[in-house]
Amino acid sequence: MIVRLHKQARTTPAIRAEIQAASGTHVELAQRFNVSVATIIKWRNRRSVEDRSHTAHTLQTRLLPAQEAVAVELRQTLKLGLDDLLVVVREFLNPKVSRSGLDRCLRRHGVGNLRDLEPARAATPKHKPFKFYEPGYVHLDVKYLPQMPDETERRYLFVAIDRATRWGFVQIRPHKTAMAARGFLAALSKAAPFKLRTLLTDNGGEFTDRLFNKQKQASGEHEFDRLCQSLGIEHRLTKPRHPQTNGMVERFNGRIAEVLATHRFQSGEDLGRTIERYVWLYNQQLPQLALQHQTPMQALKNWQRDKPDLFSKRVTNRPGLDN
Repeated sequence: MIVRLHKQARTTPAIRAEIQAASGTHVELAQRFNVSVATIIKWRNRRSVEDRSHTAHTLQTRLLPAQEAVAVELRQTLKLGLDDLLVVVREFLNPKVSRSGLDRCLRRHGVGNLRDLEPARAATPKHKPFKFYEPGYVHLDVKYLPQMPDETERRYLFVAIDRATRWGFVQIRPHKTAMAARGFLAALSKAAPFKLRTLLTDNGGEFTDRLFNKQKQASGEHEFDRLCQSLGIEHRLTKPRHPQTNGMVERFNGRIAEVLATHRFQSGEDLGRTIERYVWLYNQQLPQLALQHQTPMQALKNWQRDKPDLFSKRVTNRPGLDN
């Protein structure tokens, strides 16, 4: 039989039985058993030697049924916390009510938790998932570069990033013109391992003449558009004054800006090598959350394995850059 004793018990059931059977005064027995006189009196007045429950037989809230109803109504109407409600109840209903008693009263009536009294909030609409794209949908943009001490004018960084694989390609150009954009597209078409299907650009003059004609749309005669047509590429434009439409490349530009802000460059060549090395690291070594923690190069290889017809050349790792 397992005997459960009170955690502060000084006696065992056997000692308690000896106390009940022993003769002598209370003081003599207290000295003999090394306990208090009160313990001797307690066990000599009992017939059993087991501990009794220490839970109170009656839990009093000191509130009448009518007072409980008022307290519950205050809780539901004013949404008062337990301590604030206790102040009100003691002031206007019953000054002797205890905090624990009021808490038990509220729990009995199902209003113990304030959160349960709040109206149910409408479910927050989930953001629509990003539309599925295959490799070949590329975002383009141009970023100003800081002018270096050995330069007479600032240069421009043309940036391209593939929507499906986050593969990035950059090139520094001395001018921000249609001819420069055309040259960048020609270089991109040679460097990209996948077939370019769609390009998304802003409305800059290097990419389109939409803002400079009265038709409010591209004429198709722009140098960049003509090259897109010859390569079989669809050229899409963002809405004017809506840069978030091209947010993917803007985020990539932000990464480049962070690199430029945390380095000191001695020359334009030094700056160019740093950007080139960062883009290499980005493509080869940096896992992307949007790609389930894969690098862009790993994503390219997986796409080529599953859909080789989307690619124009074999995806291979570029050797590291030592400088």
